[in-house]
Amino acid sequence: MEIETRDIERIVRQVMAAMEQEGTIAGGAYPPAPGITAPRGDNGVFERVEDAIDAACAAGREWAFHYKVEDRRRVIEAIRVMARENARTLAQMVRDETGMGRVEDKVEKHLAVADKTPGVECLTTDAISGDEGLMIEEYAPFGVIGAITPSTNPTETVIHNTISMIAGGNSVVFNVHPGAKKCCAFCLQLLNKTIVENGGPANLITMQREPTMDAVNKMTSSPKIRLMVGTGGMGMVNALLRSGKKTIGAGAGNPPVIVDDTADVKLAARELYWGASFDNNLFCFAEKEVFVMEASADGLIRGLVEQGAYLLTPAETEAIVKLALIQKDGKYEVNKKWVGKDAGLFLQAIGVSGHENTRLLICDVPKCHPYVMVEQLMPVLPIVRCRTFDECIQCSVEAEQGNRHTSSIFSTNVYNMTKFGKEIETTIYVKNGATLRGLGIGGEGHTTMTIAGPTGEGLTCARSFTRRRRCMLAEGGLRII
Repeated sequence: MEIETRDIERIVRQVMAAMEQEGTIAGGAYPPAPGITAPRGDNGVFERVEDAIDAACAAGREWAFHYKVEDRRRVIEAIRVMARENARTLAQMVRDETGMGRVEDKVEKHLAVADKTPGVECLTTDAISGDEGLMIEEYAPFGVIGAITPSTNPTETVIHNTISMIAGGNSVVFNVHPGAKKCCAFCLQLLNKTIVENGGPANLITMQREPTMDAVNKMTSSPKIRLMVGTGGMGMVNALLRSGKKTIGAGAGNPPVIVDDTADVKLAARELYWGASFDNNLFCFAEKEVFVMEASADGLIRGLVEQGAYLLTPAETEAIVKLALIQKDGKYEVNKKWVGKDAGLFLQAIGVSGHENTRLLICDVPKCHPYVMVEQLMPVLPIVRCRTFDECIQCSVEAEQGNRHTSSIFSTNVYNMTKFGKEIETTIYVKNGATLRGLGIGGEGHTTMTIAGPTGEGLTCARSFTRRRRCMLAEGGLRII
């Protein structure tokens, strides 16, 4: 029996429609893996972490199978616009909820992650073509990523991680810091709305409304989560490393600064004042202690005071130690009530008035002082005088305590710069500038809020959250020469 052309077209349309509905061709929802449902949440926020994981898993499969790299680029550009437009709102919300830092500096941090977090552009493909075929190596998604975020840079980290991780083709389940859960939930909902409004799948990023350690444990034990990423303290990073999952860990730092006898002390004072006071020193890569050679010490301190720093007397220094640090079993740890507070509040608390607008406190102390050895995340910068450059290096290595996070030097002696760099072995090493410049804030290079020193990925980007995959086309490949 003959079939007319119009009948063939009708049959083809019916078959294509059925296939699309079943998800067997592009355009339909890719069938989820067995046991996966796509529960409904509140724009990515769920009451149960199990639901958050399932939703991210379903969205992640759709993202990986039905969206092209150009789709990722389009969605990420929309996220950048949204983050810029809401930078001040988010900065104020973070300040209000956490009580830490400065709004104007937080705005700058949000703009930095919006503008300078790399997207799909860093996912370059390598190719080799030869007589025996064509080989390409590309960056493939991990799948669902579990991400732990801090209270010091909460929404900034959520934005950065979202851009980097979805650029790599992944979906994300966040467990945010309890002290920043409201601003993070608001930020995550803004991100989800932006993704959906620009054609992306719902629940590509999710979180449990009330973050708990139990939720973290369920994330690390879930077979649906293939990679854990932790940004915060070393205790958290070490716990994730013990989970048995692939882990990218961004841990603590206690960044030392060396100012040698060849340094431009006015430049050093200007940069140190900016970097150490920025957002009340909440950045883990911000300058935490300075080791200065005697020839430069007085000039550096004078320069810092001229910039606006308040030089503490020995008595005032000890009063602030009692206020901001807690001594247990002969060791000091941070009093969390004072993390990220304004410098003027410290002075007010010890009875020094008239300095409400002060951004940075400095103190002249010995190398064994607790402010030198404790990462305090406060706008207090201890300065240690050293006789020789080698003494500066030795003190810096001891203070940095093997974190291999961040360090800096002010010097015009290239030999000194090289020697210190080899000895300190930090992930970020800045010469003659604030360490902020090493993160792309006022410097070249991309910005990140997840600096993976302990696990070696360094300043993370989309490439960090992917698997290296090789594809081979044999028998001469596509060569025509």
